[in-house]
Amino acid sequence: MTNPTVGDTAPDISLPRDGGDQVNLSDFSGKNVVVYFYPRDDTSGCTKEAIGFTENLETFDALNTVILGISKDSVKKHDKFAAKHDLKVALLSDEDGDVCERYGVWVEKQMYGKTYMGIERATFLIGADGRIAQVWRKVKVPGHVEAVLEAVRSL
Repeated sequence: MTNPTVGDTAPDISLPRDGGDQVNLSDFSGKNVVVYFYPRDDTSGCTKEAIGFTENLETFDALNTVILGISKDSVKKHDKFAAKHDLKVALLSDEDGDVCERYGVWVEKQMYGKTYMGIERATFLIGADGRIAQVWRKVKVPGHVEAVLEAVRSL
């Protein structure tokens, strides 16, 4: 599956995270999981998004929901990014891009007239049953964390 949609079983995730542990989607069976893909550590939008999820982590926890951020940055870069901004969300490293491909977020992008491949900022809400409950593509950071929180509340 390369473009999962609402109702599909979420593609598996098994990636190293900041701090060095391995994270598997199956570790969170019975919980809701927010998987957000972002282009790069320590860029302005990605930083705002990660801080937004971190600031709301207790609320997500109370709603039986785990937050996983994924980019192609290395675990070492994730460690620096998390330390610099005091981030509490799990940052997973998909250096070979396998998970990005399975979620359909490795896409052709354009900037300043140049075409290149990159990660589309996208978020997937996976219900406790392992199925995709909601998808946000081409995410704009302002208001996004609140929209995800609202969706989790309505599950």
